[in-house]
Amino acid sequence: MKFIFVTCIRAKNKQLPTKDLMDMNIRRLILDGEGVTQDFKKKITSCEKIAKTMVSFANNKGGRLLVGVSDDGTISGVKSEDEEKYMITRAAHFYCKPAIEPKFEEVYLDDKTILVAEINKSEMKPHYALGEDKKWWVYIRVKDKSVLASKIVIDVLKRENNENGVLIEYSSKEKALLEYLNEHERITSREYSLMLNLSRRRTHRILVNLVLSGVIRLHTTEKEEYYTAS
Repeated sequence: MKFIFVTCIRAKNKQLPTKDLMDMNIRRLILDGEGVTQDFKKKITSCEKIAKTMVSFANNKGGRLLVGVSDDGTISGVKSEDEEKYMITRAAHFYCKPAIEPKFEEVYLDDKTILVAEINKSEMKPHYALGEDKKWWVYIRVKDKSVLASKIVIDVLKRENNENGVLIEYSSKEKALLEYLNEHERITSREYSLMLNLSRRRTHRILVNLVLSGVIRLHTTEKEEYYTAS
C-alpha cells in the first residue's frame, strides 16, 4: 500500500502597502461622488467660490475637497499643488469668518496629483463666506450643494454652542405645533405662523428653541425649509 503525503501550506495574510491602501481609498471616495461631505474641483479659480464650499462644510458635518477631480469623477490632476494650496489657504483665512484651517494631503493616482483638503466640523459656528458682492453670507451643505442659510438656521448655528442648554416652557403655542406634527408629516415656518397668527419674530423664537431642544427637526432643501417631529 502506498501512502501519498500532501503538504498543505497556509499562506500568510499579506497586507497591502500603505500607498495601495491610500489609492484604494481615494478611488472609493471618487466613486462615491459629490455629496454632503465631499466636493470635487478640477482647479481652484475663485477664493469666493471655494470659501463658500468650505464654510458650508464647517457649518455642517465637515467635509473634504478633492482638487484635480472633475465633477463627473474624471481624474485630471493638479498642475501645481502649491498654487492650489495657496488659493485654498488664502480663501480659508481671508474669505471665511471665523477663519478655517484646512488640512492638506497629496495623493498620486494614475501618474497625477490629487490635492485633498479636509475641513473639520466647526465649534465656532456660524462661519461666514465673503461673497463677490463684498457681503458676508452663511452657507450650509445640502446634498452636493452649498446653500444660503436662512435666519432660523443661522440662529440655530449660533446657539448650538451654548453649553447651558435650552429651557423650554410649553405654552399653548408649542403644544399646538406638536399636536399638528403628531397628525401631519411636516410644517413650514409660514404655515405655523398663519395657523396661530404669530408674528415672524415669535415664530422664529419658538422654532429655534424646539429645534435646539431636540423636540422637532429642521430640514433644509434647495427649495424650502420645513419641520418634522423628532
